[in-house]
Amino acid sequence: MSIWTPDSWKNHQALQMPDYPDDVRLQEVEEKLKKQPPLVFAGEVRALTEQLAKVADGQAFLLQGGDCAESFKEFSAVNIRDTFKVLMQMAVVLTFGASCPVVKVGRMAGQFAKPRSKPTESRDGVELPTYRGDIVNSNEFTPEARIPDPERMLAVYHQAASTLNLLRAFAQGGLASLEQVHAWNLDFVKTSPEAQSYHMMAERIDETLAFMRACGITAENSAAIRETSFYTSHEALLLPYEQGLTRKDSLTGDWYDCSAHMLWVGDRTRQPDGAHIEFVRGIHNPIGIKAGPSLDPDDLIQLLDQVNPDNLAGRSTVIVRMGADNVEKGLPPLIRAVEREGRKVVWSSDPMHGNTITAGDYKTRDVNRVLQEVRSFFAVHRAEGTYAGGVHFEMTGQNVTECLGGSHEVTEESLADRYHTHCDPRMNANQSLEMAFLIADTLKQCRKDQQGE
Repeated sequence: MSIWTPDSWKNHQALQMPDYPDDVRLQEVEEKLKKQPPLVFAGEVRALTEQLAKVADGQAFLLQGGDCAESFKEFSAVNIRDTFKVLMQMAVVLTFGASCPVVKVGRMAGQFAKPRSKPTESRDGVELPTYRGDIVNSNEFTPEARIPDPERMLAVYHQAASTLNLLRAFAQGGLASLEQVHAWNLDFVKTSPEAQSYHMMAERIDETLAFMRACGITAENSAAIRETSFYTSHEALLLPYEQGLTRKDSLTGDWYDCSAHMLWVGDRTRQPDGAHIEFVRGIHNPIGIKAGPSLDPDDLIQLLDQVNPDNLAGRSTVIVRMGADNVEKGLPPLIRAVEREGRKVVWSSDPMHGNTITAGDYKTRDVNRVLQEVRSFFAVHRAEGTYAGGVHFEMTGQNVTECLGGSHEVTEESLADRYHTHCDPRMNANQSLEMAFLIADTLKQCRKDQQGE
């Protein structure tokens, strides 16, 4: 392969990229980004890689979740806090239910760009460029709003910095303490069946903590009780932004994309000779590769060789997003190729993107189909003797009605009640917590099988 530099991606075809009308303004913004402080640090990235290496070895589980696409309009401390709370709830359910450490990674503080199936959209006979996320243009359907504006990258940087500041405070400042498990419940969830199950589990955690306190192990003398590690991730889609925040580590001399701890390449941009794979192969962050039904096993091996030529555990995550009907057919050939070639990967299920449907005027997902894909993902790994190591959800702490189903059932008629997403539908807290309990039961059984119990 050719020599890598932060801008060597420009020598390759870059799909899903906006056509900026003013190259001079774009270059000015790129230079401003290069002068900004990093959002995350190389040491934090290395710590996540170590945690993901444990997942690849079957000793931990990856929980990755958050917004489909962050926006300027919905930015608030309350929304960030509530999504963090739901992720913490899901993590503690998985940890307690399956006796398994959970690596927590948010789709937060950078998930602003979205790939689109078409470059334009039409309404009432008017055709305009498609909305590509707030980092590129605006969702309003006007010619002016849809013009790609590079200045938006600077606005994203500052919002991401504020989000990270808050997330670090939550993770290290007391909210993430296991003594706060009751405080993670959101008001609109409290009457749900999942909340009752969660409450009983929280009571058991309280009893365990009381016993530990009697033994002298308290939040004051044990960091594992009072704080947690929480990492951020987003799709490495808008490459000028990613390049602008790429830094060389002064300790190791290695390059890191300091926009997030973990990046992934989407199903539409993972071409082996494309710009996005060229960019991520040179940075030392953990890299996810979305694997849809069209991914050939040989192409997956080629991608892993490009992104992780030294076959380092924790470096590569294969994020499977095939749709509920395609997993049992499409996933086994990928697993067998990876096992045959001895590649070290984390296998994670994204059950959202392959199960998108239209109900009336709304893009939505059926929670039952989402769950079906997760179950099939676990079942295939069980049959192949490999480890189903993670899940990847689009979810929010807001009381939205965007995905069908769940114990507090969202119907087609109720989708319009609180449909707030700017792009793809997200599970709300009820649906996310329900999913966590179901996954915990499945994960517990899989770990027993793996350990030969």
